[in-house]
Amino acid sequence: MTDRPSVLFVCVHNAGRSQMAAGWLSHLAGDRIEVRSAGSAPAGQVNPVAVEAMREVGIDITAEQPKILTVDAVEASDVVVTMGCGDACPIFPGKRYEDWKLDDPAGQGIEAVRVIRDQIRTRIDKLIGELTG
Repeated sequence: MTDRPSVLFVCVHNAGRSQMAAGWLSHLAGDRIEVRSAGSAPAGQVNPVAVEAMREVGIDITAEQPKILTVDAVEASDVVVTMGCGDACPIFPGKRYEDWKLDDPAGQGIEAVRVIRDQIRTRIDKLIGELTG
């Protein structure tokens, strides 16, 4: 554990919502918050429409790869934000859990993904304020 707070974003495929959230948090918080993302059943690649939506706001997530959710990642995080992963996320006492209800960008066009991207930005702004006060 480091002295800075750490956040883990989890969705099923780690290809859309969790990748956009990690991109936003890294971009907006810089090195003040440690950022992780993972999925319970990772996809083969990050959703290209999510990549494009983030590129539109100046955030490049093209180098990211979906990662498998591990117990170690959960244990190493202060805050675990789930996005539709159901019961796949292990629960540990003392961790802060949030479940963000967001549409899945899989199979959606850019207009729909922009809305999801902007909803995530709003939640990330609030989270940064709570963690860095």
